[in-house]
Amino acid sequence: QVQLVESGGGSVQSGGSLRLSCVVSGYTTSSYSMGWFRQAPGKEREGVATIDSDGATIYADSVKGRFTISQDNAKNTLYLQMNNLTPEDTAKYYCAAASNPYYKHNYFRQFGLREWQFAYWGQGTQVTVSS
Repeated sequence: QVQLVESGGGSVQSGGSLRLSCVVSGYTTSSYSMGWFRQAPGKEREGVATIDSDGATIYADSVKGRFTISQDNAKNTLYLQMNNLTPEDTAKYYCAAASNPYYKHNYFRQFGLREWQFAYWGQGTQVTVSS
């Protein structure tokens, strides 16, 4: 049984930082791409970042230069370091595990991050940024 459990969300002021963690069980993070998505109230869920089995990363334009995705395969844990946060980053953040080993860096570059590419999801962790 695959389980993804996020933590690290909270409330910060604009310009602050948070690090999200996602502990994965029942799934080998080193073999598939992992990703972070977010959903703000009244908006669709959007892809934030992904890291593939080779360590290659893709970021949404809105977070480039501010967010860093990484993973510790020995701990089966995915991270999202978020710096210089703004109120526009307020959302529920979800980690996700890809459904197909073919979904890697070049694939995401061509087709973007889409929910249907990911088979397993965590329950989400709330991030709130105040101005």
